[in-house]
Amino acid sequence: MSEALPGERIEDKSLGELVALASSNVSSLIRAEMDLAKLELKDDAKKAAYGSVMFAIAGMIGGLIVILLSIAAAYGLVALGVWHWAAFLIVAGVYLLLAAALIGFGYLRIRKIDGAKRTRKTLRDDLAMLRKRGDGDKPALTD
Repeated sequence: MSEALPGERIEDKSLGELVALASSNVSSLIRAEMDLAKLELKDDAKKAAYGSVMFAIAGMIGGLIVILLSIAAAYGLVALGVWHWAAFLIVAGVYLLLAAALIGFGYLRIRKIDGAKRTRKTLRDDLAMLRKRGDGDKPALTD
């Protein structure tokens, strides 16, 4: 019997019953906390999905705006006396240069990735310390 009944005194229970009661209460508390975490995560996932959809729609609209502005820029060049085909090639060339610059900046940023060097070093140091033995048979941390 691992439940405390109403009117029952805790002092009258044996040590085994108290341990079983405590274990049951801890298990119930952990289950309740996990259920709460699941509900919160599900709610946050719904909010994140909704926000992602809004960002995707805004990105598509932004893409359409860039296309329309590109056409407007090309026709602006045509109004200045540039041939139609040359105006559209100039606009495409500007986008090509912009894309090349962004690729270059991205490549330089990727090259700076360390790959968690400090974490790997501290993890190696921690494992070495745990494996290191003192004078006795105990690990160094328990001396």
